[in-house]
Amino acid sequence: MMHWEQLLSLKKQGDTTKRLRIEQDETRLAFEVDYDRIIFSSAFRSLQDKTQVIPLSKTDFVHTRLTHSLEVSVVGRSLGRQVGKAILEKHPHLKDTLGYTINDFGAIVAAASLAHDIGNPPFGHSGEKAIGNYFLNGNGKRFKNLLSDKQYQDLIDFEGNANGFKILTQSRVGVEGGLRLTYATLGAFMKYPKESLPKKPTNDICDKKFGVFQSDAFFFNEVAQELGLLKRGNTEDIHYDRHPLAFLVEAADDICYTIIDFEDGINLGWIDEEYALEYLTKLVKDNLNIAKYHQLKNTSDRISYLRSLAINRLINEAVTIFITNEEQILKGQFTQSLLDKSSFQAQINDIIKISIQKIYKSREVIDKEIAGYKILSTLLDAYTQAVENSFYSKSSHYDKLLLEDLDFLVMQGEPTLYDFLMNTCTHIAGLTDGNALLIFNKLNGKNV
Repeated sequence: MMHWEQLLSLKKQGDTTKRLRIEQDETRLAFEVDYDRIIFSSAFRSLQDKTQVIPLSKTDFVHTRLTHSLEVSVVGRSLGRQVGKAILEKHPHLKDTLGYTINDFGAIVAAASLAHDIGNPPFGHSGEKAIGNYFLNGNGKRFKNLLSDKQYQDLIDFEGNANGFKILTQSRVGVEGGLRLTYATLGAFMKYPKESLPKKPTNDICDKKFGVFQSDAFFFNEVAQELGLLKRGNTEDIHYDRHPLAFLVEAADDICYTIIDFEDGINLGWIDEEYALEYLTKLVKDNLNIAKYHQLKNTSDRISYLRSLAINRLINEAVTIFITNEEQILKGQFTQSLLDKSSFQAQINDIIKISIQKIYKSREVIDKEIAGYKILSTLLDAYTQAVENSFYSKSSHYDKLLLEDLDFLVMQGEPTLYDFLMNTCTHIAGLTDGNALLIFNKLNGKNV
């Protein structure tokens, strides 16, 4: 069974002494510092020009990864604080003896939620697929026999969650430990605490994807063991049960993308407002003030009103489910997402179904995802060839020009070809949609 005393660890990478909550400076709490470090990072800033739903969209009211992440962090903070209140009432020694507060839970979940998309490539989820496809079916196949099975799986199943862990924790020359976040925040961030193989070993929600590349496995294990995450299986594979607060990060994301993608579709005119009234009111009918709703004069105001009620309803529902199942969660026996247990599951599924039909499979989205595939494949072709030639000391002048000023080639220790390839993917994944397009045009001799 997991224990909150360990799960709320203030430890940071490189610490040699134990950090105690009761000794923390209340004006500069470590969990709040985590949030600050994420929001001031270049990786987070790049999310302002990364696709959430509509690739390369310049429409003001369509969400980017950055606005989505900020909203998820707000919802995550509310979830964390409400759960924290109940946890401290149930386990009073956490507050009375150790000094933890309700706001600590909110700060941890808010920080992990803020970072949840920080590893995602340009062009939405199609960006992940484009990178994986390059190594599975494209010219990247040439590396298969040069890598271990798990290393190759990291590439062909390139995963934004694992890339996010790398970005948050990877040491660089002069920057030890990446952002040096608390282990509690890293644990809450780790929605899929396993490596890429074996793939989906169970139907448990924490095995749906993976959350660590081979390059970061050692530190990932250190974090999991410090937090007291439960080991799954009897093998040497990296495979743990989730940190309980990761369920809240997942719920915050699920709530936001379900409701807010739907809102984007309505504001774009891709989904009729009548659908909003029909589907969202099923979630909020007990709290809906019909008179107030009809006083609102434009579509965006009416949808905003319904959205705020729907999000609040789902937050309360997720908190209730978490608290009801706390013991199961701590024992690693809770195998679904919180919203999968929601009494509003049918309504949520109806909203997602409409979003799939009207947004995710819209012609505009599909066309720009196709463009994303072409752009990223071209960049991967150029950079992996240049990196491969550099690794084998046979760089051409073109290779040297391409890799000029790229610090991801400067690594500690004795990096392998896998390390170079993974850092290349992380570099490309870190590009904004606009920068990826700009480099694509340069590689094709345009705009020079």
